[in-house]
Amino acid sequence: QVQLVESGGGLVQPGGSLRLSCAASGSISSINDMAWHRQAPGKQRELVATISRDGITNYKDSVKGRFSISRDNAKNTVYLQMASLKPEDTAVYYCKGNLRRVGEFWWNDYWGQGTQVTVSS
Repeated sequence: QVQLVESGGGLVQPGGSLRLSCAASGSISSINDMAWHRQAPGKQRELVATISRDGITNYKDSVKGRFSISRDNAKNTVYLQMASLKPEDTAVYYCKGNLRRVGEFWWNDYWGQGTQVTVSS
């Protein structure tokens, strides 16, 4: 079994900051790219940021300069540091890991259950 568990969501005022964490656990052999996605009410899920195993990052244009993705490979954990938050950042945030399980030779995507981020005064 593989699990990805997010934490760190909550209610924050506009202009505030939050740090999300996502820890992967279970029978994991290796993790490739990791990413954060989000889904606002009534909208499709969208990609926010990605990070390769070597630390190469990419961001959605609307979060560049405000969000920062990082990872700790030793802990199988990915983080999303969010600053200067806006009401339009309100969404459920999901992490995704492209990983290979012990004893397998192929890669699959695994998702966390999501954590709510609400930006409101």
